[in-house]
Amino acid sequence: MPAETSQTLDRGLRVLEVLAGAGDGLTVTELAARLDVNRTVVHRLVSTLEQHALVRRGARGRLHLGLGVLHLASAVQPVLRDLAVPVLRDLAESLGCTAHLTVADGEEALALAVVEPSWTDFHVSYRVGSRHPLDRGAAGRAILLGRRPGAAGARPIAVTEGELQPGARGLATPVLGVEGLEASIGIVTIGDIDADLVAPRVLRAAAEVAARLR
Repeated sequence: MPAETSQTLDRGLRVLEVLAGAGDGLTVTELAARLDVNRTVVHRLVSTLEQHALVRRGARGRLHLGLGVLHLASAVQPVLRDLAVPVLRDLAESLGCTAHLTVADGEEALALAVVEPSWTDFHVSYRVGSRHPLDRGAAGRAILLGRRPGAAGARPIAVTEGELQPGARGLATPVLGVEGLEASIGIVTIGDIDADLVAPRVLRAAAEVAARLR
């Protein structure tokens, strides 16, 4: 027997989902059409979400996600970090490379968690909070690969050299199968990367992180 659900809450969440994909915003009428819901109902939903800063009206009266969504998202980041760090630590120690969890933030890649190996004489320093365009560096490129249809079956891997730091080499794969999350797990090193050895371990790490987040 299906669990009972709240229709009003479901509609409110759908409002946020639709607005998240509408870069230029939507009018109440356009939003009602997207949701196939009466305009009056949408007006009530929007008014409630506005009170919680989850929706805002732009200068032309168009609806956008509000800054309250950022506060909710920032509360999720420590959870992601805590769940990923043990996996990253195992990856860094086993390979002797700096391991990282990177998430998409708009069109930028944001380093959310980083673990450096404890036993190497030299390794790449990678700062938590570092940002770079998604189309530069293995971490961002892996996230873009994850957006492609059929990515889960393809087990995509991105390998780069010197795109973010001269001499640094990176390998990363997207974290797949977690609703609403665009992220990658990867390693960066100053030495050569044996992709045949490293890729399967990075893929396993990404799968483990995904399993922890579900």
